[in-house]
Amino acid sequence: MIRNLIWLFISILMVSCGGDDGPPPAPEGAALVFPEENSECTTGIDINQTSTQITFRWMASNNTDRYTLNVINLDTNVPQNITTTSTSASLTIAKGTPYSWSVTSQNASSDQVVASETWLFYNAGVQTTYAPFPAQLIAPVSGSTVQKNIANEVLLEWSGADVDDDIDSFEIFFSDVNPPTTTAGSTNATTMELSVNVVSGTVYYWKVITTDVEGNTSDSGVFDFKVL
Repeated sequence: MIRNLIWLFISILMVSCGGDDGPPPAPEGAALVFPEENSECTTGIDINQTSTQITFRWMASNNTDRYTLNVINLDTNVPQNITTTSTSASLTIAKGTPYSWSVTSQNASSDQVVASETWLFYNAGVQTTYAPFPAQLIAPVSGSTVQKNIANEVLLEWSGADVDDDIDSFEIFFSDVNPPTTTAGSTNATTMELSVNVVSGTVYYWKVITTDVEGNTSDSGVFDFKVL
Protein backbone atom coordinates (compact mmCIF):
# COMPACT_ATOMS: atom_id res chain seq x y z
CA MET A 1 0.00 0.00 0.00
CA ILE A 2 2.75 2.44 0.95
CA ARG A 3 4.68 1.49 -2.17
CA ASN A 4 1.62 2.25 -4.32
CA LEU A 5 1.18 5.64 -2.68
CA ILE A 6 4.83 6.48 -3.29
CA TRP A 7 4.55 5.58 -6.99
CA LEU A 8 1.35 7.63 -7.27
CA PHE A 9 3.11 10.63 -5.73
CA ILE A 10 6.08 10.26 -8.09
CA SER A 11 3.77 9.98 -11.11
CA ILE A 12 1.88 13.16 -10.16
CA LEU A 13 5.17 14.99 -9.60
CA MET A 14 6.52 13.92 -13.00
CA VAL A 15 3.36 15.03 -14.78
CA SER A 16 3.34 18.41 -13.03
CA CYS A 17 7.02 19.05 -13.78
CA GLY A 18 6.90 17.90 -17.37
CA GLY A 19 3.62 19.53 -18.37
CA ASP A 20 3.30 21.72 -21.48
CA ASP A 21 3.38 25.38 -20.49
CA GLY A 22 2.33 26.44 -24.00
CA PRO A 23 4.12 28.79 -26.40
CA PRO A 24 6.05 31.77 -25.02
CA PRO A 25 4.03 35.00 -24.88
CA ALA A 26 4.23 37.11 -28.03
CA PRO A 27 5.50 40.69 -27.77
CA GLU A 28 2.98 43.50 -27.89
CA GLY A 29 3.08 46.52 -30.19
CA ALA A 30 4.75 49.68 -28.86
CA ALA A 31 2.84 52.96 -28.53
CA LEU A 32 4.65 55.75 -30.39
CA VAL A 33 5.37 59.02 -28.58
CA PHE A 34 7.67 61.34 -30.57
CA PRO A 35 7.81 62.73 -33.26
CA GLU A 36 4.07 63.16 -33.10
CA GLU A 37 1.76 61.95 -35.85
CA ASN A 38 1.29 64.31 -38.85
CA SER A 39 3.45 66.94 -37.18
CA GLU A 40 6.38 69.21 -37.94
CA CYS A 41 9.34 68.05 -35.86
CA THR A 42 11.24 71.13 -34.70
CA THR A 43 13.17 69.45 -31.88
CA GLY A 44 16.58 68.02 -32.67
CA ILE A 45 20.32 68.62 -32.81
CA ASP A 46 21.66 70.42 -35.88
CA ILE A 47 24.34 68.30 -37.53
CA ASN A 48 24.88 70.57 -40.54
CA GLN A 49 22.86 72.73 -42.93
CA THR A 50 20.99 69.74 -44.32
CA SER A 51 20.69 67.27 -41.43
CA THR A 52 19.29 67.00 -37.92
CA GLN A 53 19.70 64.32 -35.27
CA ILE A 54 16.26 63.35 -33.97
CA THR A 55 15.58 61.20 -30.89
CA PHE A 56 12.58 58.93 -31.48
CA ARG A 57 10.64 57.81 -28.41
CA TRP A 58 8.01 55.17 -27.69
CA MET A 59 6.41 53.42 -24.73
CA ALA A 60 7.68 50.09 -23.45
CA SER A 61 5.57 47.14 -24.60
CA ASN A 62 4.88 43.90 -22.74
CA ASN A 63 6.87 40.72 -23.44
CA THR A 64 9.50 42.68 -25.37
CA ASP A 65 13.26 42.62 -24.93
CA ARG A 66 14.33 44.59 -28.02
CA TYR A 67 12.89 47.08 -30.49
CA THR A 68 13.72 47.98 -34.08
CA LEU A 69 13.10 51.58 -35.11
CA ASN A 70 12.14 51.90 -38.79
CA VAL A 71 12.34 55.36 -40.40
CA ILE A 72 11.64 55.92 -44.12
CA ASN A 73 12.41 59.03 -46.16
CA LEU A 74 9.16 59.50 -48.11
CA ASP A 75 10.90 61.49 -50.85
CA THR A 76 13.38 58.73 -51.67
CA ASN A 77 11.80 55.66 -49.96
CA VAL A 78 15.22 54.99 -48.39
CA PRO A 79 14.86 53.30 -44.96
CA GLN A 80 16.99 53.67 -41.84
CA ASN A 81 16.83 51.04 -39.09
CA ILE A 82 18.32 50.68 -35.64
CA THR A 83 17.78 47.95 -33.01
CA THR A 84 17.87 48.75 -29.30
CA THR A 85 16.77 47.46 -25.91
CA SER A 86 15.78 51.00 -24.93
CA THR A 87 12.57 52.91 -25.67
CA SER A 88 14.35 55.61 -27.62
CA ALA A 89 16.90 55.86 -30.42
CA SER A 90 18.55 58.68 -32.34
CA LEU A 91 19.01 58.96 -36.10
CA THR A 92 20.37 61.69 -38.36
CA ILE A 93 17.82 62.62 -41.02
CA ALA A 94 17.41 65.28 -43.71
CA LYS A 95 15.85 68.65 -42.96
CA GLY A 96 12.66 69.77 -44.68
CA THR A 97 11.77 66.19 -45.58
CA PRO A 98 8.72 63.98 -44.93
CA TYR A 99 9.25 60.72 -43.05
CA SER A 100 7.30 57.76 -41.77
CA TRP A 101 8.32 55.87 -38.66
CA SER A 102 7.32 52.76 -36.77
CA VAL A 103 8.72 50.36 -34.18
CA THR A 104 8.71 46.56 -34.18
CA SER A 105 8.74 44.65 -30.88
CA GLN A 106 10.66 41.41 -30.51
CA ASN A 107 11.15 38.75 -27.86
CA ALA A 108 14.07 36.30 -27.91
CA SER A 109 11.72 33.53 -26.74
CA SER A 110 9.19 34.06 -29.53
CA ASP A 111 9.38 34.02 -33.33
CA GLN A 112 6.65 36.64 -33.54
CA VAL A 113 7.44 40.25 -34.42
CA VAL A 114 4.77 42.88 -33.79
CA ALA A 115 4.71 46.28 -35.47
CA SER A 116 3.41 49.52 -34.00
CA GLU A 117 1.29 52.02 -35.88
CA THR A 118 3.07 54.00 -38.61
CA TRP A 119 3.25 57.76 -38.05
CA LEU A 120 4.19 60.49 -40.53
CA PHE A 121 6.07 63.72 -39.79
CA TYR A 122 8.09 66.46 -41.46
CA ASN A 123 11.59 67.13 -40.17
CA ALA A 124 11.69 70.93 -39.94
CA GLY A 125 13.66 72.88 -42.53
CA VAL A 126 13.82 76.48 -43.69
CA GLN A 127 10.42 76.37 -45.41
CA THR A 128 7.38 77.92 -43.76
CA THR A 129 4.86 75.82 -45.69
CA TYR A 130 4.97 72.12 -46.41
CA ALA A 131 3.76 69.91 -49.23
CA PRO A 132 1.22 67.30 -48.14
CA PHE A 133 2.51 63.94 -47.00
CA PRO A 134 2.50 61.44 -49.88
CA ALA A 135 -0.82 59.60 -49.84
CA GLN A 136 -0.59 56.16 -48.22
CA LEU A 137 -2.18 53.65 -50.61
CA ILE A 138 -4.28 51.15 -48.64
CA ALA A 139 -6.23 48.93 -51.02
CA PRO A 140 -5.82 47.01 -53.17
CA VAL A 141 -2.54 45.97 -51.60
CA SER A 142 0.34 46.26 -54.05
CA GLY A 143 1.03 42.96 -55.80
CA SER A 144 -2.30 41.46 -54.77
CA THR A 145 -4.96 39.76 -56.87
CA VAL A 146 -8.50 41.07 -56.35
CA GLN A 147 -12.05 40.25 -57.37
CA LYS A 148 -14.06 42.88 -59.24
CA ASN A 149 -17.64 43.56 -58.15
CA ILE A 150 -20.79 42.95 -60.18
CA ALA A 151 -20.39 46.40 -61.79
CA ASN A 152 -16.89 45.39 -63.03
CA GLU A 153 -15.29 47.83 -60.60
CA VAL A 154 -12.60 47.81 -57.93
CA LEU A 155 -12.50 50.31 -55.08
CA LEU A 156 -9.21 52.20 -54.63
CA GLU A 157 -8.58 53.42 -51.06
CA TRP A 158 -5.88 55.66 -49.60
CA SER A 159 -5.20 58.01 -46.68
CA GLY A 160 -3.83 61.55 -46.75
CA ALA A 161 -2.42 64.02 -44.23
CA ASP A 162 -0.78 67.43 -44.16
CA VAL A 163 1.15 69.34 -41.48
CA ASP A 164 -0.63 72.53 -42.56
CA ASP A 165 -4.00 70.73 -42.70
CA ASP A 166 -4.79 72.37 -46.04
CA ILE A 167 -5.20 69.51 -48.51
CA ASP A 168 -7.33 70.64 -51.44
CA SER A 169 -7.69 67.54 -53.58
CA PHE A 170 -6.46 64.09 -54.59
CA GLU A 171 -5.93 63.18 -58.24
CA ILE A 172 -5.89 59.48 -59.05
CA PHE A 173 -3.89 58.10 -61.98
CA PHE A 174 -4.89 54.61 -63.10
CA SER A 175 -4.07 52.46 -66.13
CA ASP A 176 -2.65 49.14 -67.33
CA VAL A 177 0.64 50.89 -68.15
CA ASN A 178 3.40 51.61 -65.65
CA PRO A 179 3.70 54.41 -64.68
CA PRO A 180 0.02 55.33 -64.98
CA THR A 181 -0.58 58.62 -66.80
CA THR A 182 -4.34 58.43 -67.28
CA THR A 183 -6.45 60.38 -64.80
CA ALA A 184 -9.22 58.28 -63.29
CA GLY A 185 -10.68 61.24 -61.42
CA SER A 186 -10.19 63.64 -58.52
CA THR A 187 -11.68 63.82 -55.05
CA ASN A 188 -11.86 66.46 -52.37
CA ALA A 189 -9.83 66.51 -49.17
CA THR A 190 -12.27 64.33 -47.24
CA THR A 191 -12.90 61.66 -49.88
CA MET A 192 -10.17 59.02 -50.01
CA GLU A 193 -11.66 56.33 -52.20
CA LEU A 194 -12.60 55.95 -55.86
CA SER A 195 -14.17 53.13 -57.86
CA VAL A 196 -12.55 52.30 -61.21
CA ASN A 197 -13.65 50.07 -64.10
CA VAL A 198 -11.50 46.97 -64.63
CA VAL A 199 -11.17 43.95 -66.91
CA SER A 200 -10.46 40.41 -65.65
CA GLY A 201 -6.94 39.08 -66.17
CA THR A 202 -5.40 42.55 -66.34
CA VAL A 203 -2.67 44.08 -64.18
CA TYR A 204 -3.35 47.69 -63.23
CA TYR A 205 -1.13 50.45 -61.85
CA TRP A 206 -2.27 53.42 -59.77
CA LYS A 207 -0.99 56.36 -57.78
CA VAL A 208 -2.38 59.43 -56.03
CA ILE A 209 -1.16 63.02 -56.35
CA THR A 210 -2.10 65.16 -53.33
CA THR A 211 -2.43 68.93 -53.76
CA ASP A 212 -2.85 71.56 -51.05
CA VAL A 213 -4.46 75.00 -51.31
CA GLU A 214 -1.08 76.62 -52.01
CA GLY A 215 -0.42 74.33 -54.96
CA ASN A 216 2.14 72.10 -53.23
CA THR A 217 1.95 68.50 -54.39
CA SER A 218 3.17 65.05 -53.35
CA ASP A 219 3.30 61.71 -55.18
CA SER A 220 2.27 58.46 -53.48
CA GLY A 221 4.34 56.23 -55.71
CA VAL A 222 2.86 53.43 -57.82
CA PHE A 223 0.96 50.36 -56.58
CA ASP A 224 -0.13 47.49 -58.83
CA PHE A 225 -2.74 44.73 -58.61
CA LYS A 226 -4.25 42.04 -60.84
CA VAL A 227 -7.96 41.45 -61.39
CA LEU A 228 -9.29 37.87 -61.35
